[in-house]
Amino acid sequence: MRAAVCVRAGGPETLEIRELPVPAVRDGWSLVRVRAAGLNRSELRTRAGHSPGVRFPRVLGIECVGEVAASTSADPRLAPGATVAAVMGEMGRAFDGGYAQYALLPNELLIPVTTTLPLSWEVLAALPETYLTAWGALRALGALGALGAVGVGPGAGGSLLIRGGTSSVGLAAASIAAGYGLATAATTRRADRTGALAAAGVDYPLVDVDGALAVGPLSAQLRAIWADGPDYVLDLVGASTAVDSLRLVRPGGTVCVAGSLSGWAIADFEPVAMIPSGTRLTSFHSKDVAGAAGAEALRRIVREVESGVYRANVDRVFPLDEIAAAHRYMEEDLATGKVVVVP
Repeated sequence: MRAAVCVRAGGPETLEIRELPVPAVRDGWSLVRVRAAGLNRSELRTRAGHSPGVRFPRVLGIECVGEVAASTSADPRLAPGATVAAVMGEMGRAFDGGYAQYALLPNELLIPVTTTLPLSWEVLAALPETYLTAWGALRALGALGALGAVGVGPGAGGSLLIRGGTSSVGLAAASIAAGYGLATAATTRRADRTGALAAAGVDYPLVDVDGALAVGPLSAQLRAIWADGPDYVLDLVGASTAVDSLRLVRPGGTVCVAGSLSGWAIADFEPVAMIPSGTRLTSFHSKDVAGAAGAEALRRIVREVESGVYRANVDRVFPLDEIAAAHRYMEEDLATGKVVVVP
């Protein structure tokens, strides 16, 4: 089989296309024929050597979609030929991931997926990590807890600011929030991307440059929309904006840090000084969407994409042979939405 192997820590040039043996099935694992895989910024960090414990060479890729080629599972939904998604759970880190024609994956990671409309593999591949992260982060915020179904009236679920709105997770979060009736503002650093925010369901697209809008400070613009600030802030930028997000949310509101576009660590973080009294700071962890809850959430997400409530937000599809170019494309922040590779 053909696979993109990261041979050592470094730049995109460390990704090499190689012929590898198709993995042999073993107890507790299944072989998946990979049809498409979504790319993620965490893979850029792993490639660069910033994921502790990862040993090279390694086939990267923390998610994929495809068909079961051989299985040791007793679950009839995972029989050969079944359509499945797999996401996170140390894929592409502790064991080889989705940048290949075949992937040997733990049975517990496989999520059987059925579609009633002919969704392309590229569209299906854009959903697992992106939408499950967005769904999990919004749930961590408490923004979805009071609502059991999509389709409620606009603003019925409260107000939400998404920082890093044109990232793939940001666009997914906007789609979910719109479906749940949240009034939503979202930021981008480029004015030419505000249309993508509006198309994803954002009510108030904002151009945010170094913490300030082109027409005034971000805080002032938000207060013009919501006098006390939004109920929730989903911060996908990370370290550089997290403390500022705590100042933007309404008193008693909640900030969830669920992205690392600017890194993970907040320098000289002092909780008592930097978290306003009564305001809550939380985060999202990928393990929170593991198991049955995450599997059911993904199946629901697929149904909502089929019905047109959510958008897949595919930005560009690369063939496996161009995996290094795909990594450069992501590193240069050229994507508005999800980048997908097809082996």
